[in-house]
Amino acid sequence: MHTDPKIEELTRWFGEWFLDGTTPQTGQMTQALHPYTELFSPIQVNRLHLKNRLVMAPIGNISMCEETGRPGEKMIAYFAERAKGGVGLITTGLIPVTHHIDHSLTEPGQLSYFPRIDRSRTVFAGWRDLVQRCHSHGARVFVQLSAGLGRVGNPQCLLNKYQFPCSASLNPNFYMPNVPCLPLTDGKIKSVVKAMGQAAADAKAAGLDGVYIHGHEGYLIEQLQNPAFNRRKLGKYADWQRFGIEMIEYIRERVGVDYPIMFRIDLSLALNETYGKRMDGTYMKKFKKGRTIEQTLEYLKNLVKAGVDMVDVDLGCYDNWWLPHPPEGMPPGCYLDIAQITKDCFARENILSNAGLPVPVAAVGKLGYPDLAESALRGGKCDMVMLGRPLLADPEWPNKARSGRVENIIPCIGCQEGCINEFVEGGHPQCAVNPRTAFEDIYPASPLAAEKRQKVAVIGGGPAGITCAVTAARRGHSVTLFEKNAALGGRAIPGSIPGCKLDFANYLQYLRHWVEKSSKEHDLKIRLNTEAAPGTLRSFDQIVVAAGSIDLELKLPGWEQARPLQAVEVLERPERIDGAKTVVIVGGGSVGCELAYFLAKEKGKDVTVIEQQAAFMKGVCTANRGYLLKYLYDANVRLMNCTSLLSYGLFGVTVLRNASKTVPNPYVSWTPLLPENVLNPLAPKVKDQPEELFREADAVILAVGARPNEALFHALQAAFPTIPVHNIGDSFQRGKVLEATRSGYRLGLNL
Repeated sequence: MHTDPKIEELTRWFGEWFLDGTTPQTGQMTQALHPYTELFSPIQVNRLHLKNRLVMAPIGNISMCEETGRPGEKMIAYFAERAKGGVGLITTGLIPVTHHIDHSLTEPGQLSYFPRIDRSRTVFAGWRDLVQRCHSHGARVFVQLSAGLGRVGNPQCLLNKYQFPCSASLNPNFYMPNVPCLPLTDGKIKSVVKAMGQAAADAKAAGLDGVYIHGHEGYLIEQLQNPAFNRRKLGKYADWQRFGIEMIEYIRERVGVDYPIMFRIDLSLALNETYGKRMDGTYMKKFKKGRTIEQTLEYLKNLVKAGVDMVDVDLGCYDNWWLPHPPEGMPPGCYLDIAQITKDCFARENILSNAGLPVPVAAVGKLGYPDLAESALRGGKCDMVMLGRPLLADPEWPNKARSGRVENIIPCIGCQEGCINEFVEGGHPQCAVNPRTAFEDIYPASPLAAEKRQKVAVIGGGPAGITCAVTAARRGHSVTLFEKNAALGGRAIPGSIPGCKLDFANYLQYLRHWVEKSSKEHDLKIRLNTEAAPGTLRSFDQIVVAAGSIDLELKLPGWEQARPLQAVEVLERPERIDGAKTVVIVGGGSVGCELAYFLAKEKGKDVTVIEQQAAFMKGVCTANRGYLLKYLYDANVRLMNCTSLLSYGLFGVTVLRNASKTVPNPYVSWTPLLPENVLNPLAPKVKDQPEELFREADAVILAVGARPNEALFHALQAAFPTIPVHNIGDSFQRGKVLEATRSGYRLGLNL
């Protein structure tokens, strides 16, 4: 099994960067390097001039278009907002152009949740409107074209169309590995080349400024151009470089010499370096012969010779999904070394585009920190900086950075609950920290002034309460925000303690700054260390309860003697378990697993996590879940699934575990959990073989969830029958930051 030393080094670093004392400093929202002369300097790509070095990275525009695939007002307003925010180049999410070949793209009724540019002339008007709106703000737009999904597409096409998914070779489907993806014939692959060329010509005719070829993440182009997936023995496309080069040559033929072509690729799949011998005995044993760094660089040079003008590079594919979608746990600037390897190679060998220009290399991956982005350009690590989720969190990122208002930038928290998980579950991209994202078509940038100024009490200073209070104050209401503790933040305070939660710590800092700034600009008063009792609320016209949640307890035999701690208590005061060497955490959701990683990596504890269900972290975004599973495995944290707590003891806990060999491996991060409404008829049945075990522990910590703290809401409803009382955030329904800010913002707009 070949491994690249540099990739091995990086994959180790991704799991412990927060321990080195230096890297976390690069992820601060500071402005020490302002003015950002490099970020806001122009650059030329082919014959196209871009006003700055900032690129909006592609974020899938799932379900943002009309049912025909034509960009509608929601999608147009979404991109126009980012253009208005000051970015120089916008790239769209992937637009497949092979609905007639890849059966996973189109659903029954010939509907698709993807925008389209290949359907017919009926979609062109939407693209032309989108481009013109972005041009009015000085931003250029590249459309990201995809040949399809292949093995990472929805396998339900087998049930609703009686058609197998496709791939370069006989490969297992990512979502349901028991479903085979059949190899495309050479004739079909030639049709893919033609479809990509036609789509590029259509994009040029529709006024788009360039095309961006999605040769990454394990999609169909990647499957055809990587020997890990393309194991063909016969035919011209057995040469894994042949398809990509032929495709670029044909696109160049169709669009002419002056039209920009950008290419996205991974320098390495990093599968061997991620999983090693764990690939044996799984379907991934087929994928061991991925491109090396040297092979990818040689291929990139050939792509440039064929017509590529600009590239961006990183690592990974769907089978280690956290690499192409870096979650909160990944380090700031995680792929700067990858960009520099590519840039140095091009410079060393004097690789020029067909326009006779150096080929710009765009860096991607956790670069939403202005000082880090600027230093990457000044240090010659890259030529451009791509921002994806940071521009969903704050479309004004470029304008704020340029004017030196970095403290006002809403930081991305890397949760991926809105931008990715929302459309996986059936919605469209949104943002956990910016509830207006993808709703620009209905919510104006400045909320409309209230028709009648009212006195509003908001109880609870977490994300829901803060968002509601500030939104209502911006509309002209007189708002008082009550917080019973000494600091604002709610559950964001313990949630920001682990080193790998640096982005969450930035968000907590922003929330407090936002409130302080708003209190100076609007009628917003803050009352810390204040319980909002009925007697203090009689003078208010409306009352909002955002009182959070109450941690659940498991009062099983031995409870009184053991007195287990709550996860939140340990995060707030880790010294409470300083004397403990072995720790058992009950509950394998995101809180339990994040706490386990914190205690193992930062506190040196021997940690076991027990979980009743077969899978850990159900409902968590695949990238974030996969990252934690990978590095919990590396940190020797024991994950015991299908295991229930029976009782507490003085020296540990007694559990009931299903010892059957049919219990799934809890560390599997290469196959995702399916949404609850998707039935996998091929899933193996889990047999029951109960076994009682005693697990030693110096400390037992509960992370078994929480329930809404509804008592205050009900009490205030009873106390004030004529005053509107509202309940939002966790005190209404337990959720994540996405649900908290969304409820706070929407209520704040309607008070």
